[in-house]
Amino acid sequence: MLRIENLTKTYGGKKAVDHLSLHIRPGEIYGFIGHNGAGKTTTIKSCCGILQFDEGEIYVDGVSVRRRPLECKANMAYIPDNPDLYEFMTGIQYLNFIADIFGVGSQERGSKIHRYAGLFELTGDLGQPVSSYSHGMKQKLAIISALIHEPKLLIMDEPFVGLDPSASHLLKEIMRDICGRGGAIFFSTHVLEVAEKLCDKVAIIKNGKLIKSGTMEEVRGDASLEDVFLELEEDHAQNII
Repeated sequence: MLRIENLTKTYGGKKAVDHLSLHIRPGEIYGFIGHNGAGKTTTIKSCCGILQFDEGEIYVDGVSVRRRPLECKANMAYIPDNPDLYEFMTGIQYLNFIADIFGVGSQERGSKIHRYAGLFELTGDLGQPVSSYSHGMKQKLAIISALIHEPKLLIMDEPFVGLDPSASHLLKEIMRDICGRGGAIFFSTHVLEVAEKLCDKVAIIKNGKLIKSGTMEEVRGDASLEDVFLELEEDHAQNII
């Protein structure tokens, strides 16, 4: 569903992402782990067609992000860590705007909005301007907007930040449902316990380089994901020195 081949992105002579390759298959929830500045967000934005990259290729459902970005974007949804929404709109206006962009019919969008706004307990706030929303409410609105067109691929950057426990649990269930219907999830997180319980596969990135990837069992072994992450970080730092 998402194939990253030798992705390289440079800022001012420094490689933010250095020949990174990953393959996220249909039905997989794939976690992406690393400290701030490791290259997670750069990788994610490159996959979404937001950032141009210097080397490599990225494919969404077999289609090149570099050569056919609009076709790729039609099959995916992106939820950033800090949703940048049109705050002059009301919640319902924003959702209808996103539905218009993706060509979702009135009956289908109405059903989706009714369902997800109800699940995320946002129905009563949809008539209010987005500028009045809390961070958590904006995050919920961004999630709902991402689900309206039923994307095959859902890419998220720290999606659980700002969500209350109930909304976090609901998002996990929605992620599993998307994958159960043949979709795929690629998301970054600092919450290793979430990744450990939720992900089928995980990749660990350090200074733009992939240092470990595979199934949760392959990466974790008999240890916890936190222990493996800290050990790999220490080993990688010593190798650099």
